Amino acid sequence: MDRRGFVSAVLASGGVAAAGSVGAQGRTVRVVVPFAAGGVQDILARSISNELRAALGQTVVVENRPGAGGTVGTGAVAKAEADGTVMVLAAASHNIAASLYPKLAYDPLKDFTPLAHIGTASYVLMVHPGIPARTVAEYIAYAKANPGKLNYATAGNGSATHLSMAYFNGLAGIDVVHVPLKATGEAINEVISGRAHAVIAASIGALAFANDSRLRLLGSTSPERSKFLPTLPTIAESGLPGYQFDSWFGLLGPAGVPAAEADRINAAVGQLLRDPAILERLDRQGVEPRAMSNADFARLLAADAKRMASVVKTSGAKID
Repeated sequence: MDRRGFVSAVLASGGVAAAGSVGAQGRTVRVVVPFAAGGVQDILARSISNELRAALGQTVVVENRPGAGGTVGTGAVAKAEADGTVMVLAAASHNIAASLYPKLAYDPLKDFTPLAHIGTASYVLMVHPGIPARTVAEYIAYAKANPGKLNYATAGNGSATHLSMAYFNGLAGIDVVHVPLKATGEAINEVISGRAHAVIAASIGALAFANDSRLRLLGSTSPERSKFLPTLPTIAESGLPGYQFDSWFGLLGPAGVPAAEADRINAAVGQLLRDPAILERLDRQGVEPRAMSNADFARLLAADAKRMASVVKTSGAKID
């Protein structure tokens, strides 16, 4: 199927809209979230959509297209028309996919145009309080004493929540069963219910449970203590030296978005990141905002791809 046929099929199924013959300005902008509603990227996309609409002067619609660790929605964006009206709100899982999926239908770097970096976030290891562990070291010891008896929930195969925990397990040398779901919120709920024992979730999803007795927070994945959870030790300092995992968030369009349009979108997001209301909102979600040029964003993506390839190798995670 050629590009026009693919886009027509996507439109017929209610998915990502493609560009027509008219210019991008004034047309609806579709921000694709490649995971289910309620997940990290979904929360972030919806938190900025109204202000992004005002900054661009265009209607902005957030669409969830989950599946295969974010590769379904991301792949649809890669094949959409490159006019700036279709973009994906991407994160660490974007580059993770390149190392996890041997037959990925797109190249995470070559098939996308960096449009705007939004910010970064760390993650938090949380366990069900029924697990007799109050530190990372105690959790690792308990898992080693009970190989194969514990499980961890994630937002799906290939997601950042999957790799961050697989990487943790690989460094710690523990055998913990993976339970893939569709969204971070689902994964957290599985641990709350006791059906799953552990989850590593982005700060966006973890902050609400800092004082909730239904979950126990053991450590932050950042190299230094998170400003959002200053009393929570890092995983590295509390039982697993050398462990670090964080994520960028940003908007990517299909390869070939005209430079002027990419710059216009970048400037609009930069404007948002100077808005006190947006900054306060991101702060509540555990995202540290950082505007950067598209060229700098491209360099960040390239460096992150190399880092994630190393993390995937250490984790031992594989997807057929």
